[in-house]
Amino acid sequence: MAQFTIHEDKLRQNLELVADVAAAADVTIILALKAFAYWPAFPIFAEYLTGATASSLNEAKLIERHFGKKPHVYAPVYRPHEFAEVAALAGHLTFNSLTELERYRSTWEKLGTNVGLRVNPEYSPVETELYNPANPHGRLGETLPNLPAKPPKGLRGLHVHTLCESTASNTATLIERVKAQFGHYLEQIEWLNLGGGHLMTKEGYDVDALITALRQLRQRYPHLQVILEPGSAMAWGTGTLDATVLDIVENYGSRTLMLDVSFTCHMPDTLEMPYRPELRGVSSKENPAFPYPYRLGGMSCLAGDYLDTYHFRQPVRVGDRVIFEDMAHYTTVKTTMFNGVPHPDIRLIDADGEEIASRHFSYEDYEARMG
Repeated sequence: MAQFTIHEDKLRQNLELVADVAAAADVTIILALKAFAYWPAFPIFAEYLTGATASSLNEAKLIERHFGKKPHVYAPVYRPHEFAEVAALAGHLTFNSLTELERYRSTWEKLGTNVGLRVNPEYSPVETELYNPANPHGRLGETLPNLPAKPPKGLRGLHVHTLCESTASNTATLIERVKAQFGHYLEQIEWLNLGGGHLMTKEGYDVDALITALRQLRQRYPHLQVILEPGSAMAWGTGTLDATVLDIVENYGSRTLMLDVSFTCHMPDTLEMPYRPELRGVSSKENPAFPYPYRLGGMSCLAGDYLDTYHFRQPVRVGDRVIFEDMAHYTTVKTTMFNGVPHPDIRLIDADGEEIASRHFSYEDYEARMG
């Protein structure tokens, strides 16, 4: 049976590093639920982090209920019938546009909500357009020409988010860009949220350079609370997705392993980004030590539900296991039940392999989504 497995000890290793960065740089680092929302693990995160950030009312409720903190909230647009509830839940509430900030002013002013505005500094190192939020003609945040000379009445923060699994150098560049474009606002507001994409737990990431860049920002604006909300960094390298070979299809010499998982349903970023996931004990490139090539096929009816050739040490047989590495962040929250494809179980285990929590998905889960 296919299953996601999340490892507590690896989560703690990441979170210890994140907490050390927050302390050394004197900044606030919180969990972004859009990347990881497996709430049975929230008590672990709460030991290291002061909060979490939501992009919807549902995520905000999840944070309040299972993280025990008032959520930071940003959504590209708010639904009118939900807004009062969102504003009442939020510790920090960010608007995507000046028009929405004004549209809901009477509500958030009455509640005394701590509000911010997302701005677009028109800088991003992200090359894949689907994941690049800094398009000057885009929908995410206000560009500099749209802003009044002074912050709107009651505005207490700015929010930027233009990184995706990026480097410390990218963060430093983003900071300089924000200072250059919005420095006059930074002098007058209380907080700056630098968004996510700070992949500080990846091997080779220059943590010291990140701390230096953040310290310099804090020194320049000592009154400013600086917030980071990485998602991938928290769960990087902490989980796997185990799959079983159900069949092997061969056409014109090309062999495809038919698995009990789906790339479009369970690993959509492998098709959208796209990227090549790492398989345990398998080479993603031609290698004399791995002489057996196979494509990997998903179990949905989508024609493109496959990954191109991987290379195995020995012939693969029906019933063999295939283990996808680094499948905790984003993957677990972006899964779907398209085609009625069974959803993998999710397990949280400790360092000894003992199960802390688990979730099995049944036909009833699929039926409940449809009516």
